[in-house]
Amino acid sequence: MAAIYPSLLSVYSPDEMGKIDHISAQTVPVSVLMENAGRAVARAILRYEKPARVLVLCGPGNNGGDGYVVARHLYDAGWPVAVAEMVAPKPGGPAAEASARFRGVRVPFSAQESARADLVVDAVFGAGLSRDVAGLPVEVLQAARRIVAVDMPSGVDGATGLVRGYAPHAVMTVTFCRFKPGHLLYPGREYLGRLILADIGIPQTALDQVPPTTWQNEPGLWHLPIPGPESHKYTRGVVSICAGESMPGATRLCAGGARAAGAGLVRVAAGAGAAAYKLGAPGLIIDDAPLTALLEDKRRRVWVCGPGLTEAEVQATLPVLLAAGKDILADAGALSASAGAPEKLKGVAVITPHIGEFTRVFGPIGSNPPEHVRQAAQQINAVVVLKGASTMIAAPDGRLAINNHATPALGTAGSGDTLSGVISALLAAGMPAWEAACAGVWLHGEAGRQAGPWPVAEDLDLHLGAAREKAAHMQKQRVNSHIGILPSANV
Repeated sequence: MAAIYPSLLSVYSPDEMGKIDHISAQTVPVSVLMENAGRAVARAILRYEKPARVLVLCGPGNNGGDGYVVARHLYDAGWPVAVAEMVAPKPGGPAAEASARFRGVRVPFSAQESARADLVVDAVFGAGLSRDVAGLPVEVLQAARRIVAVDMPSGVDGATGLVRGYAPHAVMTVTFCRFKPGHLLYPGREYLGRLILADIGIPQTALDQVPPTTWQNEPGLWHLPIPGPESHKYTRGVVSICAGESMPGATRLCAGGARAAGAGLVRVAAGAGAAAYKLGAPGLIIDDAPLTALLEDKRRRVWVCGPGLTEAEVQATLPVLLAAGKDILADAGALSASAGAPEKLKGVAVITPHIGEFTRVFGPIGSNPPEHVRQAAQQINAVVVLKGASTMIAAPDGRLAINNHATPALGTAGSGDTLSGVISALLAAGMPAWEAACAGVWLHGEAGRQAGPWPVAEDLDLHLGAAREKAAHMQKQRVNSHIGILPSANV
């Protein structure tokens, strides 16, 4: 991982953030970080919530310590505030110190008290959850009418975004320093409400000692290739697509995505079925020569195998492409042909499965989806793009990007074929596989946003040029040196 990625896009697991906290404590006392965290939550409440009767639920750890600080600052601001302890903090620790500084009302940790409050601050467990939430905490959280969560709604696993037992739906979540995977991944994302990231004074030197392996997928994590004055179609890259006889529409969508994403030339290897593609295909070269003859052209480095292909057609093409050492993007039919046999995909550069295809190839996603996607990438030594509400892009070396820049309207037939074309165009332009996949996913998502609420796949390529322009603008505007409070209703 020689590339240096923007610090602000880094995402840390709860375990990694725990290491950062431990290192930070060598130069910044935990009590100071706790004070900064609680004050940030209180400020967010004062900014976004109307004055109300508040109950702060405090758990036994540092998350509970943050809660005592929240209570004190809201009390000092004149709000009616009470604290309910699930368990008293450990004597002599920073949470106990924070508890002692709160001079307001203490009430039982009960569903009755939770129901009486207009606003409940959930500082019970936070992101570092080690067990399912059950029993009394569930009763108390269920009784709340309106919740603001400290770090993470209790019950949402910060490492995976999965719900462990029970989790409340918060109207706002305030977290600190950097996002965790659970803030970005479904279903956890649905429980956060407004998401705010706050700087609490963790030194950059502490972050530097725990190199991230996960990032938010945004421009700045990657940089799109820019054609120069001497660029031509071959320097911009050639994308070749293996075509089938029965589903030409998928091939056309893939080709359209590749062309609109900037490929210098798109060629369709149609073989005996070439006649089905020659009408209405301006800008494409339709090849009817045997695949082995086409592979002799060294300029044709990047190939797409799968969209519009039957399993039989994949079996006749994918092994030939692999033997020729080409850079292959495998999707659709190529994934179906590899069900239960991921070794068939070894040697490809990128695969782009949805959850059903992923499960058929690699097995159930399990209780830790990010780790399973990483393992799949390592198993076949290829970049794995697991498409979904939060798309995960994993590299064989462990890098993972989480993409939320999309729209549910992309869940339409043919959308994935367009994505295959976009990623292949970036591969052909010379981007490394992981960066090309990350950039392609973001551009595809932006095109979907610009296409409106109900786009059809045929329309997506019309918006890819504007998507590239927006990405280029965001790359120029990104500021990496500062973290502030960053409100985002939709992460």
